[in-house]
Amino acid sequence: MAAGKLEEVRQYLRQQPVMLALLAVLAVIFFTAVTGLSRAYQAQRNALGSRWFSRGVVDLRAQRFEGAVTEFRSALLYSRDNYDYQLNLAEALIGLKRTGEAATYLVNLWDRQPEDGLVNLELARIAVQKGQTEQAQRYYHNAIYAAWPADQEGKRRDARLELIEFLLSTNARAQAQAELIALEENLGGDPSQQERVGDLFLRVQDYEHALGAYRLSLKAERDNGAALAGAGLAAFQLGRYPQAQRYLQAAVAQNAGNALIADRLTVTNLVLGMDPFRRQIPVAQRHKIVVEAFATAGKRLQECGAARGGALPTATQTSLASSWTKMKPRITEGELRVNPDLVESAMDLVFEIERETSASCGMPSGADAALLLIAKLHEGS
Repeated sequence: MAAGKLEEVRQYLRQQPVMLALLAVLAVIFFTAVTGLSRAYQAQRNALGSRWFSRGVVDLRAQRFEGAVTEFRSALLYSRDNYDYQLNLAEALIGLKRTGEAATYLVNLWDRQPEDGLVNLELARIAVQKGQTEQAQRYYHNAIYAAWPADQEGKRRDARLELIEFLLSTNARAQAQAELIALEENLGGDPSQQERVGDLFLRVQDYEHALGAYRLSLKAERDNGAALAGAGLAAFQLGRYPQAQRYLQAAVAQNAGNALIADRLTVTNLVLGMDPFRRQIPVAQRHKIVVEAFATAGKRLQECGAARGGALPTATQTSLASSWTKMKPRITEGELRVNPDLVESAMDLVFEIERETSASCGMPSGADAALLLIAKLHEGS
């Protein structure tokens, strides 16, 4: 009896490893099956999310923002923390001008990836809308120095251009100029971009850099009317009238209907024709110019007094009128030939009259405007 019991125990012990092995195999099979089902389920969720996301991207590009918002929200149901889904949803919300909701997503994304250029750019735009100047500048700078993908390097330039436009809108001209100089250093030779930068330099009144940008643009497109006009305006402001004349003449030939360019060309021609101190002009022509300029200044002084509505002339105007009247008999071509030193004395008085009358009676036009510019041209000489 005892021997039989012992045999049963031995047989049970021999079967135990087999049963454990079978159970282990079953456990592995069950775990594999569960894992496979879980992966299949997750793959299906990812596929559904991706499908909704793709539809949203199509609608976003087509500016169908309502549909895009719905589709991106549907995509997020299957992948709640997906970075791209949230970013595109924020852009769609911005398209609907629901910037408050968009900002919530963008701030969350910024916390996750503060170096993301697009997130910073969108946050900068929202800050601009809210009038948050410091935040806007900070986010714009983050976007400019962010790590953009190789195929989106243009976004870095666009971010700086947006920042410049924003700075100009807030009258922060010096900051805008600094940003423009930094932009120019990395711009390359693209003629359209150089033309745009030239326009911006004109707006910050940095005429030297503006002229340089327009000239780079014209190297690639010699007949670009807009760049010719810009170069002419920049050269005009710099007092480089022969250069301005060449550019403005070419610009007028391209677009005769531009009133500003035509006016600047007229004034430029007057300056070049009325400046007696230009090199290589005949002596007789110089004397004739001085006589005409002296008469023009006298007429301007008289008209300025009449325009003041009977008000008494200032002490300066009275003194200038007396000096003009006293000098007038001597300002003839014959007298100037005999006494060349009168050229400088006569023109000094002309320049004084033009400066005084522009201050008391407003900026002149025509020949008087040209004389005022010539006076500025020869200040300190």
